[in-house]
Amino acid sequence: MTDWITTPVDARVLRGALDVEATEHGVLPHRLPARARRQFPDGYLAMVEAQPSGVRVAFRTGATAVELDVLPTKTVYPGAPATPEGLYDLVVDGRLTGRTTVTGGNVRTVDMTTGSMETTPGPPGTARFSGLPAGAKDVEIWLPHRETVELIALRTDAPVEPLPDRETVELIALRTDAPVEPLPDRGRRVWLHHGSSISHGSNAAGPTEIWPAVAAARGGVELVNLGLGGNALLDPFVARALRDTPADLISIKIGINLVNTDLMRLRAFVPAVHGFLDTIREGRPEVPLLVVSPILCPIQEDTPGPLAPDFSGRQLSFRALGDPAERVLGKLTLNVIREELARITAQRAAEDPNLHYLDGRTLYGEADFAELPLPDALHPDTAAHRRIGERFAEHAFHAKGAFAADNG
Repeated sequence: MTDWITTPVDARVLRGALDVEATEHGVLPHRLPARARRQFPDGYLAMVEAQPSGVRVAFRTGATAVELDVLPTKTVYPGAPATPEGLYDLVVDGRLTGRTTVTGGNVRTVDMTTGSMETTPGPPGTARFSGLPAGAKDVEIWLPHRETVELIALRTDAPVEPLPDRETVELIALRTDAPVEPLPDRGRRVWLHHGSSISHGSNAAGPTEIWPAVAAARGGVELVNLGLGGNALLDPFVARALRDTPADLISIKIGINLVNTDLMRLRAFVPAVHGFLDTIREGRPEVPLLVVSPILCPIQEDTPGPLAPDFSGRQLSFRALGDPAERVLGKLTLNVIREELARITAQRAAEDPNLHYLDGRTLYGEADFAELPLPDALHPDTAAHRRIGERFAEHAFHAKGAFAADNG
C-alpha cells in the first residue's frame, strides 16, 4: 500500500525560472520577469519565454515515487511534421534516471507564415516516476523545453507498513513520512545564459539534452537559461533581466535571429551590442561575461535575411530570402556579425578584463556540419546539441577559460 504526501509547488522548489505566476490551475514558471513581459507585445515571444527550457522542479526527499500534476500547452505547426511529445526528465543526484510524457493538455496552433495563434483547451495530466532509490537524495524534474507547463501539484509516496498484529479485524497502518524539502545550497556557481532557439533547445529530444544543460552538467554549475526561440534580438528588457538576475557567470549568444529576422542594419547593430553590454555591466560589473557568436549555418553565412519556412520537401526546412549583394547596404550576415562581435569585445576587453569572446564555429563548424548536418538547415539535432554543449564546457570551463573556477 502507498500513501501520498502533497507539497505545494512554488518558487522554493523551482530552479531556472525568473518569475512564478499564480494561475487558475496552479503556477506558471516564467523565464522573463513580469516587468519585462509588460514591455513586449509579441505573442510568439510571450509563448517562448513561458516554455520552461532549463526550468526544473528541484527538491530533496526520501520518497521512492514522485508524481507531478501539470497542464501542458503543446504547440503544433500546420504543414510541418508533428511536434514530438514533451519529455519530463528525472535527475537523481545528478544522474538522468527516468523520462516520461504527459497526455492531454491544451493545444496551441501556430501558423508559421502569419504568426497567428489559436489555443484549444485540454485536460491536465500527470508525470509519474517510480523506483527511485531509497534514502535521502536530490531530485530534479526537468520540464519540457518546448511546451508551456502549468504546475498543479507535487506528490511523493510514503510507504505504508501493516502493524504486526495480523488478528486485527481492520488493517491499521503506520506511515513512514517522505517529506519534500528545497534543495540545499551545494555551492555551485550560477550560470546565466541568453541565446536563440538553439540555446532554447530547438530539435533536442529532451530538456537535459539541450546544449546549455549538457554544458552546465559538465561544468558543475546551476543553469538559468534565457534562450528564447526566435528572440535573441538585443532587446533592452532582456539586458535588464540579465543585469538584475544574480549570477556568477553570464554568456550571451547572439546573431542568428538578427540575421533571419532582418531586424536591423550594421549601423544599428554595433551601438545595440554596446548598449546591451553596458546594461549588463551596470549590475554585474565584474562577473565573467562571455560573448558567443553564431555557430555555422550555411544558408546565412553570407546571405542576409529574412528567413522563410520551406514546406516544399518531405520535412520543414528554412531558406534565406536576402541577396548577398545587399551587404554593402549594411544588411547583416553571420560573417558580418562575427567580425563585429570580435572587434567589439576586443575593444571593450581593454578596460573590461572579465569580458571574453568565443567564435561559435568553434562549437559547430564546417566539419561538424558535414558529419551532423542541420536537419532543417537552421537548428542542430540532439547529437549536435551534445557536441555543442561538450565543446562549450571544454572552452569555457577549462583552466584558462572564461568560466574557470578562479575567474568566478
